[in-house]
Amino acid sequence: MKNLVILGSTGSIGTQTLDVVRNNEGLSVLAVSAAKNVKLIEEQIREFKPKYAVMFEEAAYKELSLKVKDLDVKVLYGMEGLITISTLKEADIVVTALVGMIGIVPTIEAIKAKKTIALANKETLVTAGHIIMPLAKENNVSILPVDSEHSAIFQSLNGENRKNISKILLTASGGAFRGKTYEELKNMTVEDALKHPNWSMGKKVTIDSASLVNKGLEVIEAKWLFSVEPKDIQVLIQPQSIIHSMVEFVDGAVIGQLGVPDMRIPIQYALFYPDRKPMRDNKLDFYKLKELTFFEPDLKTFKGLSFAYKAIGEGGAMPTVFNAANELAVKDFIDRKIPFTGIYDYIETAMDSVKNIENPTVSEILDIEKTTYEVIKAKF
Repeated sequence: MKNLVILGSTGSIGTQTLDVVRNNEGLSVLAVSAAKNVKLIEEQIREFKPKYAVMFEEAAYKELSLKVKDLDVKVLYGMEGLITISTLKEADIVVTALVGMIGIVPTIEAIKAKKTIALANKETLVTAGHIIMPLAKENNVSILPVDSEHSAIFQSLNGENRKNISKILLTASGGAFRGKTYEELKNMTVEDALKHPNWSMGKKVTIDSASLVNKGLEVIEAKWLFSVEPKDIQVLIQPQSIIHSMVEFVDGAVIGQLGVPDMRIPIQYALFYPDRKPMRDNKLDFYKLKELTFFEPDLKTFKGLSFAYKAIGEGGAMPTVFNAANELAVKDFIDRKIPFTGIYDYIETAMDSVKNIENPTVSEILDIEKTTYEVIKAKF
């Protein structure tokens, strides 16, 4: 039996992780956490009976404590609570499904406690990859990617010598706006951006997919996960979302992972690695599929990806600036304060304005995030 701690259990990855638990023996939910969704986490607690639950917001913590007082569950609060459940002695795997930089510190503490990490929190590696990867190596901790693309790369590298990698072929669906011009993007609404053609994801990830910022974040993640240079990571638009990513080796051979667009596949793979478990109704029908197509990304229109390559090229704290500017931009876009292309304006302005720091500490990373927010608010 593997005991899971799920950080962010009410989000898209968190709920799908619980669906994997629901459909498999051998997994037990030890702890769950959420920011403020009391209703859903109460339902999860009553179904999965974890020993611990954390609410990040104080009002939600107080409300949940009252609602589950009839149950044998310990309700904790805030960052201290996240750290507590991430380092529980009984925990085997910590699923980091939080959205935002809130995930960095609990992940670091979980690694120090020698817990296997099922990583779905992009910001952890984007902003602190230079801290996370050496720490994981030092503590002999496995970081198992949950993102479909990074899971595909991880699977394609099984049994291979990583020194023989020629390039990583990171695929993207193109999101809701594939084929649009920059002028057309200016008039796209929140509802338009959330109409992803293939995947069912949370709001932020879906909007990031439409801007190609998500793919930029994944390029930065891939650099750290697989020890490759950004120049050796090629993004391909693969509209069917069937090839989840590939690896080209020095001899010209290409190995990829294919599957239907369902996040439960990489989640389940990470939770049971190195084993595979059956999954019902999740098989590709190649007769119906008929074709796979590929396109080069339009970096001039979808600037999010080009900004990401610039950020990782500059290194230091610049990926943090890129990420923080995008987080604020997506929030303001959802709140209808800026147009869709305003996301790119926020990122470009921040990257041009915030002073970079080499090898930032966690404290400096969090300070840079605040500085980025302040710069954007001052200029817009």
